[in-house]
Amino acid sequence: MPPRIAPRVPRSAAVATVVTTALAAGLLAATSAGSASAAEVGIHDIQGSTRLSPLAGQQVSDVSGIVTGVRTYGSRGFWIQSADAAADDNPATSEGVFVFTSTAPTVKTGDAVRVTGTVGEYVPGGTNSGNQSITQISKPTVTVESSGNALPKSAVIDAKSVPAAYTSAGDPADGGSVNKLPLNPSAYALDFYESLEGMNVRIGTSRVVGATDPYSELWVTVKPGEHPTRRGGTLYNSYTAQNTGRLQIQSLTPIAEQPFPKADVGDVLSGPTEGPLDFNQFGGYTLAARTLGTLTDKGLAPEKTRKQDRDELAVATYNVENLDPKDPQAKFDALAAAVVTNLASPDVVALEEIQDNNGATNDGTVAAGETLKKFTDAIAAAGGPSYEWRTVDPENNKDGGEPGGNIRQVFLFNPERVSFNDRAPGDATTATGVVRAQGRAALTHSPGRIDPANAAWADSRKPLAGEFTFRGRKVFVIANHFGSKGGDESLVSHHQPPTRSSEAKRLLQAQAVNAFVKGILKVQKSADVVVLGDINDFEFSATTKALTDGGALRAAVKSLPRPERYSYVFQGNSQVLDQILTSPSIDDFAYDSVHINAEFADQNSDHDPQVLRFEP
Repeated sequence: MPPRIAPRVPRSAAVATVVTTALAAGLLAATSAGSASAAEVGIHDIQGSTRLSPLAGQQVSDVSGIVTGVRTYGSRGFWIQSADAAADDNPATSEGVFVFTSTAPTVKTGDAVRVTGTVGEYVPGGTNSGNQSITQISKPTVTVESSGNALPKSAVIDAKSVPAAYTSAGDPADGGSVNKLPLNPSAYALDFYESLEGMNVRIGTSRVVGATDPYSELWVTVKPGEHPTRRGGTLYNSYTAQNTGRLQIQSLTPIAEQPFPKADVGDVLSGPTEGPLDFNQFGGYTLAARTLGTLTDKGLAPEKTRKQDRDELAVATYNVENLDPKDPQAKFDALAAAVVTNLASPDVVALEEIQDNNGATNDGTVAAGETLKKFTDAIAAAGGPSYEWRTVDPENNKDGGEPGGNIRQVFLFNPERVSFNDRAPGDATTATGVVRAQGRAALTHSPGRIDPANAAWADSRKPLAGEFTFRGRKVFVIANHFGSKGGDESLVSHHQPPTRSSEAKRLLQAQAVNAFVKGILKVQKSADVVVLGDINDFEFSATTKALTDGGALRAAVKSLPRPERYSYVFQGNSQVLDQILTSPSIDDFAYDSVHINAEFADQNSDHDPQVLRFEP
């Protein structure tokens, strides 16, 4: 899954100073379209007409502005804006800027101030993150000249003002960066938002496309017609469909003083939301709200898939997000209820992120029997079948994930409906293979792992393969949890297109699984093979193309209408990460992405399970 790369912590003055010094030395230098005296400058002179200040590293004195927002937590400071929102009559230069104080600021919204300090470019997440930077004034000396002033008129962010095109391509001569390119806010959405960095902005009534998260933030769209999903989200369906109307919303009011609204996808933030436009590590451009709209609950409900028919085999995949016995019983019960009620008790369930018997305690434990018994007991208590399970324990700390947790894939199956073909069960380092037995394909180890010594699986989950029999027909099931997107640059990276470094590993993993499936089909062309799990990649990705190479597999999610193709919501984009793929013999099936988690503030997992039903 796309992780938060680092915990959200207050930004220290030391960090800001280091970044500013590096920029002043030329790490992220920018040229100025015109000269300005460092002694008497306006905010637009500081911001300049590119993403980087022409005055980075310089001392500025008596920069005047009206305080438009104050942040007393996290990255402490305040925003100021020129009283005249078009002071230099250049739409590319922002008239607002953040003043980083490191301690709680004493100014108030509406104060007219003069600020002396050092101009810098702060990069949230560090320069290696690829994130754009925030132009700021640090180490400030602040003089309050008057209070209670009217705030500068807010710039409107709406469907008309935000361009349809997301961004220009980065400059090849600058490593693909857009940092030094002149801003063109009437042509590109990222340039439009950058031209408003630090300014007082406003949105009107807007639909929620990313539910409230544990960090008290949510996502809206100001473009209600932009790739809408059936349930109110915004669909991410290609690398060039980034969805320009998405905007993150946070509140400047501490949670202790005013609880943040608890919103699900499809809810509506009604009325104006207004405040400075910030940029942060976890989502990019963010409206830091002084005033929040009122949440209108649209009543989104978790989905329920239908029960499989007598002759249908139902196979599901569900990432249960680091489940271990130390988790509250309520989590086990909620996940179990979802299997029974929302997934209609599938015949086979491939689980991802099952942790060992003591979770993140890093003591060499790798067995997960206690975790699985607690979970299957909860399913039975919820009225579901008495599932049995099969898995292969990993080597300690060799499969990635939370240190000590030893996550792995597991097959649950209902023995009243389907049988598991146990054959020389494998171990963590032994590869299963394909042989011909009685004229049909068979695994040498069932359950077994696919090519565990392959470098593609280093520090990553190895695929779990197993044979099942349903109504006399053999079915091969391969459960996967491919490498995460950790390390990828975000959609708002200064590199455009962003660097997606994690794809290389998943591509190798997909090629390994594809080769294994081709091995089964070479022995038995008519074999029923189901490949499923947390693929951690999109249906249009190179990973999926590699999995389906040569027609060995078909991505079943593509059978759904486009507005229903998603299993995960990240930064307001509804997208595919979890998939089920089928061999050519499975040519008639029903597929369902069961939306029960990703769109909701209250989640039992951050992934939505997937279900495939077919007659072998």
